[in-house]
Amino acid sequence: MLNQLIQGILLGGYYALIAIGLSFMFSVMRVINLAHGSLLIVAAYALWFLADTYGVNPFLGLLIVLPLMAGIGWALQRFLLERSARGGSLLPILTTFGLAIVVDNLMFQRFGADTRSLAPFIGDLSWSSFELPGGLFVGKLSVLIFLTAILLVGGLQSLLKFTPLGRAIRATAQDPDTARLVGIDAARASAAAAAIALVTIGIAGAFLGMRGVFDAYAGAPQLLFAFEAAVIGGTGSLWGTLIGGIFLALAQSFGAMVHPQGFLIGGHLAFLAALFYRHFVARQLVADWLRSRARRPA
Repeated sequence: MLNQLIQGILLGGYYALIAIGLSFMFSVMRVINLAHGSLLIVAAYALWFLADTYGVNPFLGLLIVLPLMAGIGWALQRFLLERSARGGSLLPILTTFGLAIVVDNLMFQRFGADTRSLAPFIGDLSWSSFELPGGLFVGKLSVLIFLTAILLVGGLQSLLKFTPLGRAIRATAQDPDTARLVGIDAARASAAAAAIALVTIGIAGAFLGMRGVFDAYAGAPQLLFAFEAAVIGGTGSLWGTLIGGIFLALAQSFGAMVHPQGFLIGGHLAFLAALFYRHFVARQLVADWLRSRARRPA
């Protein structure tokens, strides 16, 4: 039981890592990026290409891939999402859905159906582990992923709270029209936010490739896990995304103990339970609290 708990928490760090970019984009631009999973695979393929062709270690390859991902995020916002947003809230979602289809098929055309992995290029990090008291073992890569997720969440929260760019991004997220009135370039702030989100996606794509295998169409399952973690934790909340990822992974881990197919079923049930609570129970509790406040004498 303790082993399942530890492994579930560490797996939750991975889910949080792949969900951070999705949650960040929604919190700033109110866009559900359906190309999120496909862009994860783009980063993984880019690192694999550098490692396989030029022998570049994936961690060093991030120095090349992350600026590339930031450029993709900036271009995605300025040339696609910003323009599609003028047609209503649904059009950006459809735009990212179409982008995901295009990206998936381009990757399939270029790399084929064979699976790839970054594990052969990182030495024993992909399989070595730490031994804990009681004969428990935790993977070094899993611990690294969990710590990276915490650092990313903390770093993004600090950026939003303490830097001029972060304050501009938060102001744009709240009300872009008012932000423009006080001298903030809302378009630039949104493009910067998209670039930052794509950097987090690049980091997540690296760890995705290190901990397993991927192919051109592997983005859809990652999008599903990221979406569930973000919704469970509260869409737009970065620390909530970390908690949501852990909750999702624990539900999957304990579900697998009940039934061989319970891994995915447990996660989906946890997601549905969180969705039900947020949309019905929590709303009713807030409504009851507001009514009780309104009845109190002045």
